[in-house]
Amino acid sequence: MAVPTENETWLIDIGDAVIKKEARTGRDSLLPWEALVYCLWVADYGMRNAGDLDTAADVDSEFHSDAKQIATMLSLPLTTEAFSLSKETLEAQYFERFESVCDEIKRAKPDGAVELRTRRIRRST
Repeated sequence: MAVPTENETWLIDIGDAVIKKEARTGRDSLLPWEALVYCLWVADYGMRNAGDLDTAADVDSEFHSDAKQIATMLSLPLTTEAFSLSKETLEAQYFERFESVCDEIKRAKPDGAVELRTRRIRRST
């Protein structure tokens, strides 16, 4: 089993923070950037767990079109390009595009968006 990349870990952690915010305050409370993170998290869930985007669509049937629309609105060209692809082409290219899409989304994080929780490590003395 491969060691997760920094971006894989980031997406799991930030996705968890977005999902918790959505559960607390509702989907309409998400900033566009947070909604885009959620869409990428859904796509990643499908691709890593089932190897396709059908599973992702079972989680959120609009993730693909929502991601394209939000990425366009946020002027994120790499992310817009990725989510403008057909389902089949995105499936084929997903892992090739993943790192650059994550990096672009991370750079676009606005003030006020959810934060990653800092993990505390207890040390025994």
